[in-house]
Amino acid sequence: MKIFQINSTVNTGSHGRIAEEIGLSLIAAGYESYIAAAYAGRSSRSRVIKIGNAFDRYMHGLKTRLFDRHGFGSKTSTKRLINKIREINPDIIHLHNIHGYYLHTGVLFNFLKAANKPVVWTFHDCWPFTGHCSYFDRYNCYKWETECYNCPNKKGYPSSWLIDNSRRNYRQKKMLFTGLAKMVLVAPCRWMENHLKNSFLNEYEIRIIYNGVDISIFKPANDSRVKEKYNIKKKYILGVASKWTARKGLEDFKELRKILPSEFEIVLVGLSAGQIKNLPSGIIGITRTENTETLSELYSEAEVFVNPTYVDNFPSTNIEALACGTPVITYITGGSPEAIDEKTGVVVEKGNIKMLAQAIMTIIKNGKEHYSKNCRARSEMFFDKNIMCSGYLSLYRELFQEN
Repeated sequence: MKIFQINSTVNTGSHGRIAEEIGLSLIAAGYESYIAAAYAGRSSRSRVIKIGNAFDRYMHGLKTRLFDRHGFGSKTSTKRLINKIREINPDIIHLHNIHGYYLHTGVLFNFLKAANKPVVWTFHDCWPFTGHCSYFDRYNCYKWETECYNCPNKKGYPSSWLIDNSRRNYRQKKMLFTGLAKMVLVAPCRWMENHLKNSFLNEYEIRIIYNGVDISIFKPANDSRVKEKYNIKKKYILGVASKWTARKGLEDFKELRKILPSEFEIVLVGLSAGQIKNLPSGIIGITRTENTETLSELYSEAEVFVNPTYVDNFPSTNIEALACGTPVITYITGGSPEAIDEKTGVVVEKGNIKMLAQAIMTIIKNGKEHYSKNCRARSEMFFDKNIMCSGYLSLYRELFQEN
């Protein structure tokens, strides 16, 4: 059995690592694994096919900025990808993030319909069923349930400077993405499943397969050297993001710093050098790292992991923290609350810094040891990468047999 995954990245970022883990499980089972991606990450055990180049992505980005036509550039790169797919002749094609300035969705989906091969599509965000944005909930906009127009998030990713083509994009996506005979959608949480059911994609079967992490790497570690490495001198509250945009809650951490007792530090991982320079006293900034062992140590040494995200699907950082035995506090955002229960963390109203601080102090007062075993047990029960990969392999085998 040959599986051909398509994603913006390979073996970097949450969905890039998910694609890599699926590939590793396929190889271990004796199958062939291919991953096509636009952006280079760490090395992969799967056979990697590069999509496009920097100039192509620049032109796609320009088309997006000027005409709001994200997902409808990169025609030549997509045709070359299709030629490669024909050459490999996979049994199943698995889509992940197909946005990111590297694919022409029209060319791709016209091919998928003609090829009549089984397709699996994992939804890492909402871009496929909206006319513009990857997340709509910050503006509480539900036009996508009927038809997008006058997008309130036009300047949000993927940003358009001038034109609003959300209605045209929506109609074109609906035409392209519906009508495939053999496609199964995968939602990584119930929040995404519910939105898919309310979208124009509701004709398809939807499976829930929760994201998983490598719990042999993300595990409780008792090594204070990581604190010495980053000059962390006090007990600390941890935040982690691959990129600290406004939606990830960086400003909330700055406000939180004003009201938290000075006996605690805040440590944020994934900041740029410029962001680190602008941090207030009491917040330690660390640039992004792909070193999972270092991340595991930082999670393990933290008193609590805080995820004040404003728009999200099912953040992997929550389950990485749980696997390391660290309780999680998160906003009521997307599927983020689904990672925890009352024994492993606290869910807080979006933007309520006072409630956020109270939740932190409650967990610290109870003691991390009050939560750690339950956190680890929950990660082992629901969020082990082997459970995730087993779910995908079962789905592949089912589709392969039906085909």
